Amino acid sequence: MKVLPRFLRACRSEPVDRVPVWLMRQAGRYLPEYRKLRTIHPFLEMCKTPALAVEVTLQPVERFGMDAAILFSDILLLLESMGAELHFDEQRGPRVRCEGIREGAVHGLRVPDMDRQLRFVLEAVKQLREALPEDVALIGFSGAPFTLATYLIEGGTSRTFFDTKTFLYRNPASFHGLMGKLSEAVEVYLLAQIEAGAQAIQLFDTWAGILSPDDYREFVLPYMQRILGGLPADRAPTIHFSLGASTLLDEMKSLGAGVLGLDWRIDLGVARGRLGPSKPVQGNLDPLALFQPRETLRATVSTMLRKGASMPGYIFNLGHGIHPQTPLESVYDLVEGVHSFPVAGTAEGLSV
Repeated sequence: MKVLPRFLRACRSEPVDRVPVWLMRQAGRYLPEYRKLRTIHPFLEMCKTPALAVEVTLQPVERFGMDAAILFSDILLLLESMGAELHFDEQRGPRVRCEGIREGAVHGLRVPDMDRQLRFVLEAVKQLREALPEDVALIGFSGAPFTLATYLIEGGTSRTFFDTKTFLYRNPASFHGLMGKLSEAVEVYLLAQIEAGAQAIQLFDTWAGILSPDDYREFVLPYMQRILGGLPADRAPTIHFSLGASTLLDEMKSLGAGVLGLDWRIDLGVARGRLGPSKPVQGNLDPLALFQPRETLRATVSTMLRKGASMPGYIFNLGHGIHPQTPLESVYDLVEGVHSFPVAGTAEGLSV
């Protein structure tokens, strides 16, 4: 009899024997084993070589005993497969080029053939399912359409999102066209990951918090509902994450995501109270809290656990990705603190 991983049980608000924990960007530059690989292999090579992607994905699971592994990849690979040019600048970060996109020319973007253009992602997912212990869940992911649109329009990361917002306001029909094309590609991409073996899906809409509630409802919400409504939630629970989610909490409650990921800008107890006991949540420690002294960090984690685990359906995570300079000792302390937190009742596990 197979046991359903505690992470997946928490996604469904089912009983767990301990609070599950994983960290966004948990496979990355704060790990010495990752840095060693990066001296040999460029970032995109690591993403596009299944054996390397598997190795990196497993690193934090093997080191810390995480309850979930998230596929090592990058949200911008989907844009590359759709026809955009992509490269990573060590100083400036990712750079994306798509001819004519700022003028509303979305015809150059195509929904990719997953088997031909993103086969390396699906192969990594398959290999990971074979390599991971039964009690560790595998998370697939994609960038959400709005966040992907910002990279296309801005050409990379941005502080002001000036080009994105002026495009949205001046050319709303073109922006809707872009969102429609991206939504179609994201849905196909996530369905392919589930078919390959991903047990849960996280949608990263990192930059949706830059929008007002009215703009979010018009330009983002319908597309997110379409994507989430098209995914088989009974096979793979869905998680939605956005920075600044506290400003759009009511809108995000209606997305249709199984789990809402929260950043650190909202008190976890307040969020759980507003969302209610039927909505599982994930989060939301400030990533820089991992630089606190050991005893302070333990107290912070304990306080968050009391708020988050006050209702079923809680997954401990950070409120954004882990910082590259994070001390390893802090991550060990965090995971130990979460796993030792007493949970009311126990669960022997559910058969699948």
